Amino acid sequence: MSRSVVLGKSLRCERCRLSPRWCICEAFAPLALPIGVNVLMHLRESYRPTSTGRIIQRIIPAARIQVYQHDAPLRRDAFVNDDQPLWILHPQGEPIHDEPTPPHLEVLLLDGSWREAARMMHEVRSWGRLVNLPMTGPSRYWLRGQQSEGTYSTIEALMFLLRSLGLQAEHESLQQQFELQVYAGLRARGDKASAERYVVDSPIRQVYANLLEKLSIRRPRV
Repeated sequence: MSRSVVLGKSLRCERCRLSPRWCICEAFAPLALPIGVNVLMHLRESYRPTSTGRIIQRIIPAARIQVYQHDAPLRRDAFVNDDQPLWILHPQGEPIHDEPTPPHLEVLLLDGSWREAARMMHEVRSWGRLVNLPMTGPSRYWLRGQQSEGTYSTIEALMFLLRSLGLQAEHESLQQQFELQVYAGLRARGDKASAERYVVDSPIRQVYANLLEKLSIRRPRV
């Protein structure tokens, strides 16, 4: 356990970044993917505790993260080799249809606010194919309000991509661990009512039933 930079005296788990009371690491299942995952994280996002780029890095150990700073040069080869196909996920990209996944595909996710992601996109769009995904339904990232309807967190964009590529088992594993993180985050904030509403439509209600029961046990204050 490490001490939180934000809260000073609060202990947090090194992996899930939650307090020991709400630690969910017993459900941790590292996810290996047949595609390479890269995250370009805006510098401001790197300081935000609600960044889903960090959740991606936790669940997918092979994921690579680079922090974007406007005055630091970016190089494509810092992420992938010159001969590797690269898809950059952004709403301004072209839609993907039922097409074979390129061998050795690498994916670049832009982690930041809408404005930050737009700025990063303009700097890297020449690196590969700008791709737009079919994304529908409400965002499930209740720890941060989305800026407008139809916008999603970085990790949700990755989940939509996995489903579009036919990687259903990988999509489900990522979704389950992501939603468990959201639930525990709501409980850690003391927002039990929102957490209970959240779990009603979540697969974690069945998948992690024992862990949710354990987390709900009242414990004496120390």
